[in-house]
Amino acid sequence: MKNLYMLLLLCSLLLAGCVNLKPIDAAATRETKAMYKNLGELSKNHTLFGHQHATEYGHGWSGDKGRSDVKSVTGSHPAVIGVDFSGFTGQSPEAIRKAKEHVRQTIIDTYNRGGVTTAAWHFSNPVSGGGFYWVDTVSVPAVSYIIPGGQAHEEYKEILDGIGEWAHTLKGADGTLAPVIFRPFHEFDGGWFWWGKPHASREEFISLWRFTVSYLRDSLDVHNFIYAFSPDNRFTTEAQYLERYPGDEWVDMVGMDNYGDMGRDRYAIDTAALKLEIISDYARKTGKLAAFTETGLESIPDTTWWTNTLLKTMKRDDLQLAYVLVWRNDTCSPTHFYAPFPGQVSVPDFIRFYNDPYTLFEKDLDNIYRRKKFLGIF
Repeated sequence: MKNLYMLLLLCSLLLAGCVNLKPIDAAATRETKAMYKNLGELSKNHTLFGHQHATEYGHGWSGDKGRSDVKSVTGSHPAVIGVDFSGFTGQSPEAIRKAKEHVRQTIIDTYNRGGVTTAAWHFSNPVSGGGFYWVDTVSVPAVSYIIPGGQAHEEYKEILDGIGEWAHTLKGADGTLAPVIFRPFHEFDGGWFWWGKPHASREEFISLWRFTVSYLRDSLDVHNFIYAFSPDNRFTTEAQYLERYPGDEWVDMVGMDNYGDMGRDRYAIDTAALKLEIISDYARKTGKLAAFTETGLESIPDTTWWTNTLLKTMKRDDLQLAYVLVWRNDTCSPTHFYAPFPGQVSVPDFIRFYNDPYTLFEKDLDNIYRRKKFLGIF
C-alpha cells in the first residue's frame, strides 16, 4: 500500500510540474506541443546547442549536403539550426520564391533528422529603403505604418499571408508539419533595426507583436510556430526586461541576445548570468520556455571561450535554458565566424564543450517531436 501511495504521489508531482508547459496556441500541432514539452523537460538538466545557418553554409563552403562546420569538428550537427526569413520580402517574386524553397528544405531536412529549427526575421523595411537596418537618411519608422490602422497595414497582411501559406508546406517525411521557433523583431530594445525602441512606441511595438501572432495563428491557421520574444541585453531587472512584453498569452519563449557581455565589449560572466537568471525565473513562474537566443564571440580568438565563458555563464546559477545559439559562419569572410571549423584555435575547447553532459547536440536528441509516456499517460 505504501509503494502504491508513493507511486501515485510521484505521478501527481510529475503531472503537476508540467501542467502549464504548453504553447499559447491551443490548436498547435501534436509535434509542436511535444517539442515544447520536451524542450522544457530537457532544460532542467541540459541546454541544446545551436548555430545560425549551420547546414546551409560555413567557413569557406556553401550548399554541401549533410555538412556543417560543427559536424566536421564533433561528428554531430548542432541540435538547433537557425534559419532566417530575410529573403521573404524586399526582392523580386522569383527571388522570394527561391528563398522560401531554400529555407523550407533546410527546415524539413532538420526535422527529418530530429533536430530543432529556430527562425529569425531580418525583415526588410516594407515602407522605405534601408533594408532591415535603420539608416537615418533613408529609413521610415515602419511599425506605425503596418500595425492595425496604419497606412501600410494591408501590405503587411499580404506579407504574412505569404509566410502563412509557406508554413503549411513544411511537411516532413512522416507527413507532419515541422515545428519552427519563430523569433520576429529581435533586439528591439536597440536602435539598429527599424523596429527598434527609438523608432516605435511601446504601444506600437506591442500592437505589432500581438497582430503578427494573432493573424498567423488565428486567421491563417499556422499551428506549427512557437513564438520567441528576445530583446538584446539592455536590462538588469525583470521590469526592464518586460518593458515591451506583449503579455503571457502572446509569447511562448522568453530569450535574450547577448554578445556584449560575452567578450565582444567586455567579459562579464556574472552580469550575463544575472540577465539569464531573470529570463529563466520568469519562464519558470509563467510556464514558458527560456533560451539564450543569440550569442558568440566573432573569430573565437579566445581558446577557452566555450568552457570558461559560455559554459560557465550558463552553469553559474540554476538556469533552465532550452537552447543557446551562436551566430553564423560566413562563407567568404576570413574573420566572420562564431563556431569552430577544423583547425580553428578553439577546437580543443569546443570538443570539451561538446562532451560536457550539460550540452546537447543533434545526435543526443531522442524523438523530441513525440511525447514520452509515464505509466501509460502522455
